Amino acid sequence: MTDAKKMAKQMIDFYKTTFDNSFSAMMMLQEQMERMSTMFWGQMTNLPDESKKALLEWTKNYKKGCEEFKKMMDDSFKKLETYFAEGEKPEKAKAV
Repeated sequence: MTDAKKMAKQMIDFYKTTFDNSFSAMMMLQEQMERMSTMFWGQMTNLPDESKKALLEWTKNYKKGCEEFKKMMDDSFKKLETYFAEGEKPEKAKAV
């Protein structure tokens, strides 16, 4: 493997680890805010049920969007890893 490809693979591994850690931290914060918001909405007696349902639906859609984004990023990182893994295979000797 050439040094450039090795460096690129290391960079991709670093970016993937950084993304995974950042995404995980973001999701923990979002889940905490969701718990606090749900508790707050539950205590609001003057908030109509339709509004509560809309807020819960919004939260559900946000989570779904985050999951889809994470899946897309994971797929993209796999494609990059596959691309650089193919570069590691020794080339066959060409017949003259």
